[in-house]
Amino acid sequence: MTHEKTKTRQETDTAAEGPLAPAAEAAGADEVPEAVEEPKGRRARAEPMRTCIVTREVLPRDRLLRFVLDPEGRVVFDIKAALPGRGAWVKPERAVLEEAIRRNLFARAFRRKVTVPPDLADQVRAQLRQAMVQTLSLARKAGVATSGFDRVAAWIDKRRVKVLIEAREGARDGRRKLVARLKRAGIRAEIVDILSSDDLSLAFSRPNVIHAAMQGGGLSKTFLKLARKLAGLEGHSGEDRPARKHQGEQSGR
Repeated sequence: MTHEKTKTRQETDTAAEGPLAPAAEAAGADEVPEAVEEPKGRRARAEPMRTCIVTREVLPRDRLLRFVLDPEGRVVFDIKAALPGRGAWVKPERAVLEEAIRRNLFARAFRRKVTVPPDLADQVRAQLRQAMVQTLSLARKAGVATSGFDRVAAWIDKRRVKVLIEAREGARDGRRKLVARLKRAGIRAEIVDILSSDDLSLAFSRPNVIHAAMQGGGLSKTFLKLARKLAGLEGHSGEDRPARKHQGEQSGR
């Protein structure tokens, strides 16, 4: 990539997202870091980076939450980071989002008076959860997700599992058995346990789902990105979920 092309792309992105430092440094709006010239002989593309308006950390945009303003000046969560206009980026952690709301940092980022819905944090969590359920449902329809202890175990034995999904109210015993099975198969899979049995049941169109799994691919990557953001906003480490027995916890579920 030549310096001239890099400069042109930066100017285009800047016009759409807002000015660069030092003005953006003070405001905390969308920022595009200086592009790095790609090494010769490689086609690697630099991942777009943005700055959190609270922590000032520069992170890949896929690891941040983007907010925009609607025509009435209300702060709106842009879950796909695709809505037009200036954006404000926030690290997906509960304390960070709460600080952005408490300190009125959105007004500073957008450089105008804004309205922050009192339930903004709840809206963000609800949208992320809904998107996870929808993504899992698409994966099920595409044949790259399954549910039920026996089916998940069979997929593990066939080394088809990249993501193990456990209902947050499910008993620990079932999870331990599947995790042990993953280890015996030599599979390094990510475990997601922030959805409820109702969420999983909705995604798979069957009642009392406790265990599920996904293969690798684009849908699993999307699902994991959403899961990491939701887990951060809920302050959830993955080990503090309820351990009570669920009525649907049996081999067929």
